Amino acid sequence: MRMTLDRWLRFGLILGALTFASGCASTGTSAPDAGQGEGPVATETEGETTDEATETADANTTSPSSGPADPTEPTKKGDDDWDPDPKQPQKSEDSEDARSRAASAMDSMVIGGIMGGSIGGPYGAAAGALIFGIYGAVTGDVPLGGGGGRRGPPRGRDERGRDDDMERELERELGREVAQQETLETAIEEELRRQEELLKEIDRREARKQIASAGTQTSSGHVATALETDPRVAPSAPKERELPPSIYEETYQTIEPGRWENERSVQVLNRSLDADRDGAPEEVRYHDGDSGVILRKETDRDYDGRIDAWTIYEAGLIAEVREDNDGDGTPDEWQYYGPDARMALREVDRDSDGTRDAFYVYESGSLILERHDGDSNGALDRIVYYQDRKLDHTEEDADKDGAMDTWTTFQVEGEDEVIARIERDADGEGTRDVFETYEQVEGRTYLKQRDEDRNNDGEMDVTSVYEKGKLRGREIRDPELVPL
Repeated sequence: MRMTLDRWLRFGLILGALTFASGCASTGTSAPDAGQGEGPVATETEGETTDEATETADANTTSPSSGPADPTEPTKKGDDDWDPDPKQPQKSEDSEDARSRAASAMDSMVIGGIMGGSIGGPYGAAAGALIFGIYGAVTGDVPLGGGGGRRGPPRGRDERGRDDDMERELERELGREVAQQETLETAIEEELRRQEELLKEIDRREARKQIASAGTQTSSGHVATALETDPRVAPSAPKERELPPSIYEETYQTIEPGRWENERSVQVLNRSLDADRDGAPEEVRYHDGDSGVILRKETDRDYDGRIDAWTIYEAGLIAEVREDNDGDGTPDEWQYYGPDARMALREVDRDSDGTRDAFYVYESGSLILERHDGDSNGALDRIVYYQDRKLDHTEEDADKDGAMDTWTTFQVEGEDEVIARIERDADGEGTRDVFETYEQVEGRTYLKQRDEDRNNDGEMDVTSVYEKGKLRGREIRDPELVPL
């Protein structure tokens, strides 16, 4: 009986060794040392092993007959072995490898015990479990499990770090390119603004020269433009800048009926100027396709990429200018010019509600009339008249009922425009029934006399006399009003 058990034990050991060797051969690895965990992989092409892999296998492979390697023998590494960066922490990867080996050892022991028990009973089961368990712990593989051996090491942290560094460097490079482009765009915008300011300064100097030659100065001696000296002078049409045609891009196009309030199609030559090359022209000029006479001009005055001024020409001269001063894309000021290149009419939408609420009329180079809709209800509530660039009289709807009810007449005292007379429709019946006369005393305006038509019969019923604004006497002509 003892010989039978010994024979079965030896048979189990031999079977386990053969299984261990065949597992190593099937995974393409040598039987590693206990402390090593893996060996170089032999590359095979059409049944032939490369010389380098063969030499490495000869140097590191242990004969199956010699049994498992001594666990105390130091680990040997080949030249191609994966060697993680010693500077990087390996704690998590080592723990993962240990857990994998432990799981492989447990699975291998179960398989070894089953195979050994079926052949050699309890002794065979013990021997199979022991040998297969050692194999699983050392190689990290499960015999006959079809796993094909352990896989190579995961991508190391140094490799992942290099990828992260490369990505960060690309992001930094992109950031530098964007910053350079923004700097360039800012420089272009500043240069364009500087040139625009220079052109405006040249225009101001020319205007000052013209006024200086006419002897027009302010009280402080500063030579000013006509508008600075007297806003009641009709402004001149904007001056055209003479720019070389070579800076424009030219194309021909057809303007369809209705686009420019035109009744028929118009063939035009389009000349556009995109100084900052942002795809949004700062100026577009339209010329008649046959005669070359300018018809229209569109301008982006603040260089924000949107047209905010439209100039319309008649016979090559500026006839109308439309301006968008609040940046909403629609005009809110309309300027009309006469053949003398002076402003004839100016209309303004002051509250940007789409309705024009201020009107300025010029004649012979001077402001003669202002009309205002102060509450933007579509009805005028104040009209101002000028004579020889002096305030003459006004009409006002004081109670905002849509009907004028106050009329004020002015006179000139020295350099000042002062109130001379005010007429009112006090009862709102549409006729003037109160008349006030004013006088100047020591540079101040005082009420002098007040006449009232209380019954709207056209006759003055009450006359009140004042001295420096204080009542001094009253005359009542209608007995029905006594006492007041």
